[in-house]
Amino acid sequence: MQTEKRLGFVERFLTLWIFITMAAGVALGYFVPSFTQWLTQFQVGTTSVPIAIGLILMMYPPLAKVRYEELPRIFKNTKVLILSLVQNWIIGPVLMFVLAIVFLRDYPEYMVGLIVIGLSRCIAMVLVWNELADGDSEYCAGLVAFNSIFQMLFFSVYAYVFVTVLPDWLGIASGLEVPITILEVAKSVLIYLGIPFFCGMATRFFLVRRKGHDWYEEKFMPKISPITLIALLFTILVMFSLKGEVIVQLPLDVLRIAVPLVIYFLIMFLVTFYMSAKCGAGYRIAATLSFTAASNNFELAIAVAVAVFGLQSGEAFAAVIGPLVEVPVLIGWSM
Repeated sequence: MQTEKRLGFVERFLTLWIFITMAAGVALGYFVPSFTQWLTQFQVGTTSVPIAIGLILMMYPPLAKVRYEELPRIFKNTKVLILSLVQNWIIGPVLMFVLAIVFLRDYPEYMVGLIVIGLSRCIAMVLVWNELADGDSEYCAGLVAFNSIFQMLFFSVYAYVFVTVLPDWLGIASGLEVPITILEVAKSVLIYLGIPFFCGMATRFFLVRRKGHDWYEEKFMPKISPITLIALLFTILVMFSLKGEVIVQLPLDVLRIAVPLVIYFLIMFLVTFYMSAKCGAGYRIAATLSFTAASNNFELAIAVAVAVFGLQSGEAFAAVIGPLVEVPVLIGWSM
């Protein structure tokens, strides 16, 4: 009951609002092309300014909620930390890489988009899934902080290796040039992850010291928390309106991308839950580890795909399908 009290009206019906917003976005893009043309005016290079604002605002409250002071306690539990590290930064990326090759080898742009999703480890919406499932909020906060730092340091390297180097070594990218460099990805990470990460950390340390922990948790966070879901819905509306015509015209492509994503989420969640139980973790910690491993930072995946490959690219289209699949699957597991 405690978890239910913390959830507002929007959070309790999150799946419904997301599907309504997706449908509204697709309808706008398909039936009102002038709206899409108007949105494209707010674009700098390959970056859509409305999407950039939405993504940054979406990630700020969860990162301001992270208890960075809990990191030492998380690091002390080496068994949990190693399990999370292995699941998030070895098994997760490799599994998505394999699924992308198996299902989308003949569709290289979608394949790359799926790989980018697999490299974008959870740092935001997992806080919502974990809260719904009554997981351990302290472990979740610590693991989110850990993933945020790890992603800041290594995401660009991972992206370069998995998107450019490995496909070439395996002969998958024959005739395909993937225009991605460590510098390009690092710039996207710095903007879309670095800005909200450092703003969230600075906000927490400054206001907790000035106003106290209780005021911060009970007064400040409830006021800014709705920004995440509002920004999420806004971003989804913009993204799906820009892709509305393509989604209507290519429903089989949506299904083709969705199938490996569903398989990925199910395998990651169930395997991590089983491994957590074998390590002696109770339900709350096992649930936290499972949602942390199964979730993906689709905000970052979309941002990188749009910034590097362009808004109209197949990579960006595949990244947009990420939340379409992740949200209902993981909310289903959390209820």
